This record gives sequence, structure tokens and C-alpha cells, in this order.
Amino acid sequence: MKSRSMAMLILGAALFLIANGAWAGSISIKGSTTVLPITQKVAEAYMKQNPEVKITIEGGGSGNGIKAIIDGLADVGNSSRFIKTAEVAMAVEKGRYPVPFAVAYDCIVPVVHPSNTLTNITLEQLKRVYMGEVKNWKEIGGPDAPVVVISRDTSSGTYEVWSEQVLKGDRVFPGALLQASNGAIVQAVSKNRNAVGYIGIGYINKEVKVLTVNNVLGTPETTLNGTYPVSRALYMFTQGWPKGETLSFINFMLNPQKGQKFVAEAGFVPLY
Repeated sequence: MKSRSMAMLILGAALFLIANGAWAGSISIKGSTTVLPITQKVAEAYMKQNPEVKITIEGGGSGNGIKAIIDGLADVGNSSRFIKTAEVAMAVEKGRYPVPFAVAYDCIVPVVHPSNTLTNITLEQLKRVYMGEVKNWKEIGGPDAPVVVISRDTSSGTYEVWSEQVLKGDRVFPGALLQASNGAIVQAVSKNRNAVGYIGIGYINKEVKVLTVNNVLGTPETTLNGTYPVSRALYMFTQGWPKGETLSFINFMLNPQKGQKFVAEAGFVPLY
């Protein structure tokens, strides 16, 4: 009887702790470096409101984020592209059914060194640059200097969208220098007067110069109205319909008065 009473007391205490949030929850998020600044700001605000919750965040690219969901290694997979049919098939084979949540919009802008005199580039010229056909900036109205092409690696969702919308399905030419993140491209372009790269709008800073594309500047307004030609949605994927703390975080992320205001603070385009 005594041991039974003790067990009931322990059970009651456990239920009390759970009900009052004293048992911390945790959320693991992996994937896109483009979505990373948004995730960091929203996670910080969420943990401030829910101090018992711990959120861990890793970059690594969209492909790695989706793979983490497929393999059950993360609660949320960040991606700057939509999931591929082959990835869905692999997930289903493992008994997982990825659910996408669009969390923001973004446009991908070409950037050059601030000293570059070029201000505008056409979509066709961008394709030729990244196919390795333009060797000197003067061929497209820039300075008399060799073009150094910098691109994201193939695990990047930003690369996937660039390949689809700029290269029309072709691959970047083998001579391009590959970088693993938006931040790395900013750093590489800022240190090379002849370089060109591409980044998400939230990574623009004074160290690089943004080119207009077809005479349209990439902004939140031109992204939403469709006039800027290289744009996309940003996603968070879950292993199935989210539950518990993960569901609470996704709801926070999508709330116009909560997570969405941090999308704008991170330099990206809110859903609403």
C-alpha cells in the first residue's frame, strides 16, 4: 500500500510538471542557409516566450534539411526549394510523409564587387555568364576585366532555383567557384573585384553591389507582384503533420503578429 501511494504521488507530480511546462521540450531544425536567419530570429523569440523549450538549429543546405526529415534526424527541415519527387519516394519508403509549410518569400539577386561599373544584367546575359560563355565583363557592358563566376553547391536550394529559373535546367559551368552558403558568397564577392555571385535578399549588405535583372530591382514589392524574375517561396518541412512543440513552433512561425514580423526583420518577404 505504501509503495502504491508513493507511485501515485510520483505520477501526480509528473503530471503537474508536464501541465506547467517544467519538463522542457526540444525542437531540432536543420537545412537551408537561406532560411537560417529567419529561423534564428523566430526561434529566439519563441524560446523567450517559452523558456522551457530548447531549439537547436543547423545549416548545411536545403538538400541536407530534407534528408534530415527523411532520415528522422530533425523535427523541421528548412528548404529554399520544394521537395523533389524522388525525395518524397525515399521518405515514404521509411514511413515518413513530409508536410511543407511556406514560411516566407525570397528573391535571388546577382551581386558583384562594389567597384564594378555594371548596374543591370538581363536574364539571358546571366545565363551566359553562368554557362561560362561570357569571359570578360566588357562583353555585357561592364569593365574590361575577366569574369569570376561564383555559385552555390548542388546541395543548395538556392542553386536549384537558380538552375531552374536562370539556367533553364542547365548546370553551372565547371569553372565556377562553389561556396556552401549565402554568407560565403557575400564574403567571396566582396574580396574579388571581378566576381559575380547570387544570394537571397536577406543577405544583401554594403560589402556587395546588387544588379538589377531586366531593369527590375529585387525587393519585397517586386517579389510579391511577380515583376522580379528570380523568386521563390521558402519552406519548413516536418516528418508528418506536426505535433506538440513542433506544431506550436510552426503556428508561431506562421502567425502574422508573431513569427512573420521576424521574417521582415531578417530581410526577407513575409507571407502576408
